[in-house]
Order: sequence, then structure tokens, then C-alpha cells
Amino acid sequence: MISRELPVPPFFDPAKVSEVWRVPYQQRAAEAEQWSALHNLSPAGKETFRICLVLVDIQNTFCIPGFELYVGGRSGTGAVDDNRRLCEFIYRNLGVLTRICPTMDTHQAIQIFHAVFLVDERGEHPAPFTLVSEKDILRGRWKFNEELCESLNISPEYGQRYILHYVQSLKKGGKYELTIWPYHAMLGGLGHALVSSVEEAIFFHTVARHARQDFHIKGSNPFTEHYSVIGPEVLTDPEGKPLAERNVYFSELLFSFDAVVVAGQAKSHCVAWTIDDLLSALRDDKRALAGKVYLLEDCTSPVVVPGVIDYTEQADAAFRRFADAGMHIVRSADPVETWPGIMK
Repeated sequence: MISRELPVPPFFDPAKVSEVWRVPYQQRAAEAEQWSALHNLSPAGKETFRICLVLVDIQNTFCIPGFELYVGGRSGTGAVDDNRRLCEFIYRNLGVLTRICPTMDTHQAIQIFHAVFLVDERGEHPAPFTLVSEKDILRGRWKFNEELCESLNISPEYGQRYILHYVQSLKKGGKYELTIWPYHAMLGGLGHALVSSVEEAIFFHTVARHARQDFHIKGSNPFTEHYSVIGPEVLTDPEGKPLAERNVYFSELLFSFDAVVVAGQAKSHCVAWTIDDLLSALRDDKRALAGKVYLLEDCTSPVVVPGVIDYTEQADAAFRRFADAGMHIVRSADPVETWPGIMK
């Protein structure tokens, strides 16, 4: 493992992290080849100590101010600051990172957490960030939008029964209540794309280390939220029939590495639930593997909508629980070789 840190390439502009722009691939590819030769970087496949960097949903929809679900945290600049530090982390540790796995939240308009899925007695949809509880459904505050039956190939009766089953399943599983999110991460839209500066860093790593980008898509099932890349929030329908499956392959892939580093958005939701599912995937005799996981605490922020919702405390509590389970909380500026448990 090359433990020495590298300089940040001169083309990286921290001021552009908050913007959307086209990556000049051909130019960056040539520069990556030159950078690799200059710093004597070997192909990632030849590493004996393998490190995987998991980038959770670092997409415009969550990370660019003015986009649909910008994660500003309490500071208001959360995701932008996180991604500036993340890019610098990738460049400095280009010779250490074996593989980068970006996850991609991927949605369409008709999904259970978007407003069109529900209506009230006047036929109006819930506002963004509305929390929908079991009581709301039982009292008729919100009901399934029957206009969607043809598109979803279900009956009105099934749709209403499913909504109740869904919120009850969330409650039983100790999950967050069903949240009506603004339309976001729409497949084919600008919000779905990776943040340009982060995409550039991933591309540069790919060419410099001859390491393929390993994308993982989640969130397209219209009947369930999918915060964690490893599994959706609800797995079965009201009859107990399978609705979706857990991504066992991904958790097994990650634990095949010697170390797994996690960053991304949002700390309170997709990051927290992905890490939680990683932890849950470990049987009692495999709990020691939790020590392979490193959480970049300064490269992730919680969902905060001033005056509406603030998940900071829940996010911090989740990270304390992960640390108690044996995972490591680290900062991006700390040299990797100083991290606890990392091979020297």
C-alpha cells in the first residue's frame, strides 16, 4: 500500500465544487497518465492491501445549492464543504484507493415518497417534507391516489391497503416515518448526475490507477423508499409476497476489501442506513469485520430544513452507535496510515 500522500492536481478548483459543469475527459485522461508516471503509481489491481471508497449518492440533487434536496446541514454549506474535502481526499490518496463505488439514488415521479402518490379528501397532494404516519392513513388524512392504478397495475383497494401496510411496516421496523420528499434524483435529469468535481476526481482515479468505476443503482421501485444501497425500507407486500430484495452481493463485495471508507449524503438517511445495513449483515462470528469500516465524518452532513426538520441529532447518534460497534470515525485530512487498525 502506498501510504504517502500526493499533492492535489493543479486543475482542481475548490470554488467549482458547488457548480455543475462538463468534465473535460480527454484532457483529464492525458493528465492522469502523466500524473501516474510522475508519482510512480501502480495499477490498483496489483495492490496487496485493498481499500474501497463508497460514495453514497453524491449527486447534484443532494449536493448543489438550489437543487431539489440540497443537504446543507446546520451550516447551510454542508454538502459543498463535504465534497471539497472529499475531492482533496481522493487526490491526496490516489495511490491508496483501490476502487471507488458510487451509489446512485434513482427515481421517477410515481413513487411512494413523492407527492403524486397520495391525496387528501379534496384531491390535493401532501406538501414536501410532510410526514405520513399510521394514524394519518387510518384517519383518512391521506389516501392512495387512485389515478395511479393503471400506471402501477394495481386496484384502488390494493393501493390503499398497501399504503397502510407500508407505514405500519416502517413503524414496526423502527424506521423514519414515510416522508414526502420533493421530486428528486429523477432518472435522466440533471439532479441525477454526480457532482461534477467529484465525477472528475473519480474519473482521474480511474485512469491514473487503471481501476474501473463501480456504480451501484438504487431507488427505482415505486412501492418503497430505498435509503440504503443494500436494501429497501420495506421488503414485502401486504400478502407477504416479496416486493424487493436485499443487495447481498454489495455487502459481501465490500467486506472482501481490507478496508472500506464511506462518505456521502445524507448522513442522517442514505449514509446512515447503508452503514446500518452493513453492520446488520455481519453475523455474531463476523462482528470483528466492523473494524474494516472507516467513516469520513467531515465528508457527510445530515438533512436539515430550517424551521421544518433537523436530523442532526439522529445522524450523530447513529455514528456513535457505529463507533460502539467497532467502526472507525475518521477525518479526511488525517493521513490514512495514522487511522486505527490500518495496515502500515
